[in-house]
Amino acid sequence: MTRPDQHLKFALNNQQRRTLRALVVEDSTLQRRILSSFLKKWGFDVHEAASGLQALEICTEFPPDIIVSDWMMPGMSGLEFCQKFRKMQRDTYGYFILLTSKSDKGEVALGLESGADDFVTKPVNQAELRARIFAGERILKMERQLHQQNTVIRETLGELTELHEAMDRDLRQARDIQQSLLPAREIALNGTRISTGMRSCGHVGGDLVGLFQANDTQVGLYNIDVSGHGITSALMTARISGYLSERFLDQNVALGLSDLGQRFIRQPAEVATLLNERLLVEAGVDQYFTMNFASLDLSTGCVRIVQAGHPSPVLIKASGEIELLGHGGFPIGLLPDVGFEQFEIMLSKGDRLLFCSDGLTEAKLQSGQELGDDGVVELVRNNIAFTGKEFLDALYIGLRAELPEKGSLDDDISAIMVEYQSP
Repeated sequence: MTRPDQHLKFALNNQQRRTLRALVVEDSTLQRRILSSFLKKWGFDVHEAASGLQALEICTEFPPDIIVSDWMMPGMSGLEFCQKFRKMQRDTYGYFILLTSKSDKGEVALGLESGADDFVTKPVNQAELRARIFAGERILKMERQLHQQNTVIRETLGELTELHEAMDRDLRQARDIQQSLLPAREIALNGTRISTGMRSCGHVGGDLVGLFQANDTQVGLYNIDVSGHGITSALMTARISGYLSERFLDQNVALGLSDLGQRFIRQPAEVATLLNERLLVEAGVDQYFTMNFASLDLSTGCVRIVQAGHPSPVLIKASGEIELLGHGGFPIGLLPDVGFEQFEIMLSKGDRLLFCSDGLTEAKLQSGQELGDDGVVELVRNNIAFTGKEFLDALYIGLRAELPEKGSLDDDISAIMVEYQSP
């Protein structure tokens, strides 16, 4: 017993066949009408042509899906018609069946090379023709499905391209906004020069450098690296820059106010604690960050530093001696009640203090190894003759020379450097 769904499937298939257009090309009126009656019975919209030339005109006006053409015809043969048909511009494929009494394999090969898809031997057997017609229909159905899928893919690709272009515009704008948060590349304060540099591995980055003045002698400076990459990290850097703002000092958590109304920089360990508490209470924030934060007294050269999971600060003495400072510490925003420790150094005239992110220390070299602390020291030593922002640029250029050929950065690189000169 036939199931209802089989009836539905048969009806749909029969409906689909009726939508297909067939063209019968045969110079014999009787044979042409017999073939046309078969195709009409099988559900096709049938057109007839008595010659290859008339068939080409019909193909131009009513492009057929299936063609059944005699090979031997006066004037233009079925083979010539097939060759011309294949040169016509079409949106979809047309299935071509040649009717022939030829059985020579060379003749069959010639027909296939000319563009024919199948052959039916004359005199035509109705069952064989029906089987070959429906085989061609299955091929056309698959071709149309592929065509529809390709159309969907092209349309989807176009939409994705538009979305990508929109995202790219947004990211470029976000990069401009992020760049606006950075200080000038070089700033001179009472003779001391502070230089900054940042290279993002994408449109926007998760690194941040900055500085602010509490008064004429006290300067706060920091180098921060937010976990992860991309937009989320960049949004976090924007938020953190507000906590340490140089433009809105009343909102800067690193600044306190004395009883006399004078601003001062809090102890670096206290600043780290305040940032840690603030980050942990903010809902929806999963990022943490590492940081080197320092308060610098321009009048004495005293620097108090807290290292919170960030690479070791580099002290470059005027004598050329290079020293790594600090003992690591714990990142900010991971756990509550973390104890942060600070340490203190005294800068002499001509000394330099460098903070850099782990995009430098963890860069993968041609050897497959990371640059590491020793590599940073060597990189500094090789470029020690440079000063200011040129020194930071030279570090970056020196690192790129050690990367694999055509290698790109896997992480953002940022740095801030103090070149101390006593007042």
